[in-house]
Amino acid sequence: MKAYHIGVDMHKRDSQIGVIDGKGRKLETRKLSNDPEALRDYLSAFPKGTPVTLEATTGYEWMCDLLTEMEFQVLLANPRKVRLIAESTIKTDTIDAWTLAQLERVNFLPTAYLPPEEIRATRELLRHRLTLVCFRKGVKNRIHAVLTKRGVLSYPVKDLFGKAGREFLSSLDLPPVYRMEVDSYLALIDQINVFIAQRERDIKKQVTQENPDAQLLMTIPGIASFSALLLVSEIGTISRFATVRKLISYAGLTSTLRESSNISHQGHLKKDSNKYIRWILIEAVTTAIKHDPGLYAFYRKILVRKGKLKARVAVAHKLLIAIYFMLKQQKPYHPKSLYGKSSRVSPYSLSGHRSSGRPLE
Repeated sequence: MKAYHIGVDMHKRDSQIGVIDGKGRKLETRKLSNDPEALRDYLSAFPKGTPVTLEATTGYEWMCDLLTEMEFQVLLANPRKVRLIAESTIKTDTIDAWTLAQLERVNFLPTAYLPPEEIRATRELLRHRLTLVCFRKGVKNRIHAVLTKRGVLSYPVKDLFGKAGREFLSSLDLPPVYRMEVDSYLALIDQINVFIAQRERDIKKQVTQENPDAQLLMTIPGIASFSALLLVSEIGTISRFATVRKLISYAGLTSTLRESSNISHQGHLKKDSNKYIRWILIEAVTTAIKHDPGLYAFYRKILVRKGKLKARVAVAHKLLIAIYFMLKQQKPYHPKSLYGKSSRVSPYSLSGHRSSGRPLE
């Protein structure tokens, strides 16, 4: 059976498909609309198991589902790394499609993680909840803006949107148009709160009934159901990380390093990384250091030397090391597993293992 390798340069409304053979010879190229039936008709001519490569761009999910259903070998390419490898002075959709096929053929394709459908569904649930929270924050900011326009610059309550805050807003003597704005924004906040509460119930149900790994991570101080499920869904299968260093790099909790001759420079945190893992762990630091004396001692040590931001990142780095071994060994969090008998800790070690990821400290 003749071997084929297919590259797909996917766009929002159409896709350029490039086909090569097992020796790298270009066979054909075709531009098709992103219509499932049109793609199915064209690709059905190729044998099942044929490798098909596309980049991890916005909207790739439905294409991957279609190709998987047709029993092709689906590979997801890392867009940034493909550009670094295959950058050329002449760039067209056809060249991009053939490049993806060629990189896969010679086993030089920088792949991205292709999560299964259930993990993608969980991520969508969590990100929907995050989006709703951002919407709510934006609406609250609009109310603050309206009050600023009317010269209301200070409030007699701490929480403007709690019970006492609502009473204060109702008591304000505002012109009709401004009163209409505030009241409509408050009604919108109430409706968003309903949706957020629904999503939080869905998240808790999934954690308690379907996800033992998330339950395991909830033994870490500062990690609740939302945080635990987000970490599990973003990490995916822990076995895909051969070492703790790879997970730390994936989360962006290690700084960039440039070396030349005898000069080395440690830079900022990696930007090409999973922002959700990094964000949620840094958020968890505040609670974690309150409940874990060892973490608090480590935080204070870095705080004195490097400041608050780097201390939080260093603690998040250490929490991620704990998470790696918790998921690997299926054991709950315990401070002694992180520090042993001494309160003096290193951001590189856990239970005798050594991580080469360098925290920003």
